[in-house]
Amino acid sequence: MKLPELKIAHMKPKLPIIQGGMGVRISLSNLASAVSNAGGIGIISGTGIPIDEMKSHIRKAREKTKGAGYIGVNVLYAMSDFADTIKAAMEEKVDFIISGAGISRDMYNWGKSYDVPVISIVSSAKLAKMSQRLGAAAVVVEGTEAGGHIGTDRPLFDILPEVVEAVDIPVIAAGGIVDGKDVRRAIEAGASGVQMGTRFVASEECDAPLSFKEKYLNARETVLIKSVVGLEGRAVANNFTDRISNDQKIKIDKCVSCLKKCSHRFCILDSLLTSAGGDAEEGLVFSGSRVGDIHDILPVKRILENIKKEFYEVETFVKG
Repeated sequence: MKLPELKIAHMKPKLPIIQGGMGVRISLSNLASAVSNAGGIGIISGTGIPIDEMKSHIRKAREKTKGAGYIGVNVLYAMSDFADTIKAAMEEKVDFIISGAGISRDMYNWGKSYDVPVISIVSSAKLAKMSQRLGAAAVVVEGTEAGGHIGTDRPLFDILPEVVEAVDIPVIAAGGIVDGKDVRRAIEAGASGVQMGTRFVASEECDAPLSFKEKYLNARETVLIKSVVGLEGRAVANNFTDRISNDQKIKIDKCVSCLKKCSHRFCILDSLLTSAGGDAEEGLVFSGSRVGDIHDILPVKRILENIKKEFYEVETFVKG
């Protein structure tokens, strides 16, 4: 088996690998451009940052890729500035928009107006079929192993075959994929490609501070937290996750109304900015369930080379 060619709208990357959009300020222009330059598809997270800052990162990524490769923007549906952020990204002529934690019918209409493909993150065949009807160029199907906000308690490889059967558009597998063996398993299960977030955090080019990356290397387990947006979220266990366990509340010093709906049990934006600012113990460190399998910080190019090698080693092992 060869690595398949992934085609989504006008995009035909050398590798069928999309880098997950991770906020706040974890995947920006540096990481996205590095993945794009190495043959994958890069994503800038537009969640939780000022629109002008997002637009600046889109332009920086274009400069670093010299206009080649593919750069998209991820925006969390739950954000109050969701519409303005997506429209601003589309005005910058990003290659695509991707969104999760809910489905917006409007974003498909905006995509048609700006001629920008839209990709939905889904967790069931039902949502995948709805996304296709609305005009999605592809769907990313996430299992419970994924980091950040998750919309299911089912493993990826339980959901993936159902989604592949339900739609005719490309299906991208996500959640718990960290190496070439995982990529091969996803392709064999019918996926057109994969999305990986956690493995790319532990890269030299990731926009996160070193303390954030080292937290990944030292992590042995993840925990599920009850997010203020009404979904569960998967994160590395630390002092902060201990503080919010058992529905404990943390005083919010200043609310900026960043979410459409919020339980106000704690400030998720502040907790994410704390970890992105360098304090990986007192802030929220979102991560996929397989973080314990990552033991080194490598250049993005090396990570992708390793994945490609591991993908083909599976076949060699079986034959041997």
